[in-house]
Amino acid sequence: MEETTERPSVSFSYSQWMSNVNKSTQEAYESKPISHWILLILSGAAMLIAFPASSLLSRLYFSNGGKSKWIISWVAVAGWPITCLILLPTYIFQKIKPTPLSAKLVLSYVVLGFLSAADNLMYAYAYAYLPASTSSLLASSSLAFSALFGYLIVKNPLNASVVNSIVIITGAMAIIALDSSSDRYSYITNSQYFAGFFWDIMGSALHGLIFALSELLFVKLLGRRSFHVALEQQVMVSLIAFAFTTLGMVVSNDFQGMSQEAESFKGGESLYTQVLVWSAVTFQLGVLGATAVLFLASTVMAGVLNAVRVPITSIAAVILMHDPMSGFKILSLILTCWGFSSYIYGSSSSNSSTQASSSS
Repeated sequence: MEETTERPSVSFSYSQWMSNVNKSTQEAYESKPISHWILLILSGAAMLIAFPASSLLSRLYFSNGGKSKWIISWVAVAGWPITCLILLPTYIFQKIKPTPLSAKLVLSYVVLGFLSAADNLMYAYAYAYLPASTSSLLASSSLAFSALFGYLIVKNPLNASVVNSIVIITGAMAIIALDSSSDRYSYITNSQYFAGFFWDIMGSALHGLIFALSELLFVKLLGRRSFHVALEQQVMVSLIAFAFTTLGMVVSNDFQGMSQEAESFKGGESLYTQVLVWSAVTFQLGVLGATAVLFLASTVMAGVLNAVRVPITSIAAVILMHDPMSGFKILSLILTCWGFSSYIYGSSSSNSSTQASSSS
């Protein structure tokens, strides 16, 4: 008589997963002071509000007659004194001393500043040639690059769900590429459209690398001692990016062309000035929020919030700027949201597994 051994069935339990997530969330909440969560919420809100506003303003600049990629790149980092004004009171009222500058720290700031300047220039080409909704959808690929570089550089976990999200988001990007004829502006050539497509993807890859390198900077050199460290990092990186971009403006003679561009701008010089000023303010607030999320949480959280702004920007662009929204673009948006969900699930599963193994 043959004995039959029953194998335990392995199945996904949604209720068990929710229980693990709730437990890990409660443990995480209790492990930090309330000020930590207030800062994290404010930083996340800055990313989700300021970044979409900055993207729409950049697109408005080009659609109303702006032509210089260097100007919109320069404006993106011209708001660095905003973070400096937030940082100074911490030195005065909390009596905190500035972090000493070592050779490694200065080199890290220079590298991140140069990469940030290059990243802004790449995105400027995307805003010049693509609708805001399309460029934001393509920028969602930064989530995949954040996961990849976070795994390679910071050793963040990379499981099957995260890999699945990368594949899904890549498929969503391919759908947009195949549907290029439906949302290409009539005055944009095919070569310009695909140049915008290419530089948007490259900018997203560089954005993911900057996230990972910034987290590595906090882990290896700065530490997570106090929130002023995140402010110092942002001031230095933005200042150096501002210096690199100003050099590009000088070489390209774009400072001299700003007055002429303002005169021919649709809406007049007043609107031209408002677009540039608010672009500087919103972008700086968005980057400050992203840096703070990296400091307070991780590359994973920053990547998720950076990706969540994609549907916000896309919907706002359709409503406010009357961007075309074809069936293929809607499908791409749905796939992108699916990829986000898979990424969040994979990240929460990794955190739950890590906590379970550490407690056993």
